[in-house]
Amino acid sequence: MGNKFRLTVEENIFIAKRNIVDYIWKSANLEGINVTFPQTYAIIEKSKVSGVDVEDILKITNLKHAWQMLFDTINKPLDLDYICRIHAEVARDDAPMRGKLRTGAVYISGTDYVPSVPSEKSANAMLEELKKTENPTERAIETMFRLMKAQLFWDGNKRTAMLAANKIMMQNGCGIISVPNEYLEEFNEILCDYYTNDTLEKAMRFVYDKCIDGIDFRLQEQPEKEKRQSEEPEENQGITMS
Repeated sequence: MGNKFRLTVEENIFIAKRNIVDYIWKSANLEGINVTFPQTYAIIEKSKVSGVDVEDILKITNLKHAWQMLFDTINKPLDLDYICRIHAEVARDDAPMRGKLRTGAVYISGTDYVPSVPSEKSANAMLEELKKTENPTERAIETMFRLMKAQLFWDGNKRTAMLAANKIMMQNGCGIISVPNEYLEEFNEILCDYYTNDTLEKAMRFVYDKCIDGIDFRLQEQPEKEKRQSEEPEENQGITMS
């Protein structure tokens, strides 16, 4: 599993900022936040919006703040403290729980899987294990799924996990992980299968094939180079030096 895109950090952040409304909208839909793209745009731009619950408006706004934190701290290491900081932004309005590891049992609808109660030791051990995956795209996708399955927090685990994964992607110029709406149902089915049967490889392949967004700037530059070469005088082409 190689890198689908080879961008600079600056190029990757440019892409993320350029498409931030789309990424937030899709991330919200992934967690069942029922908003349209125009409603998401209005919320992010602090415009008036109707037909959206106040709680959902806050979740969209918090995702915006979380993305901004990623941009501002792109060079910080992705350790447990940082993941807790992401969650603190995602769950900004849940004061008692924000940025703190879950301390009791949770159950996931659609599956019999019951995640164990996390601890700093178990979470740090998982993150250390993930560092052994050398390819950054593969490491980002695996990190996302492992964090989702670990359910480190009471709520907002999918949003937190995807943001953590995209920090890895941007740090390494690998594009952005985003689940297109047409694959949302299939993604949730694959995620439930992963929870129940530990089908990590299948889940990772799905995301790699269908859920990575980016722009290949180098391919766009190539035609310009070819155009310049074709415009050179014939006597300047094909000259070799002896």
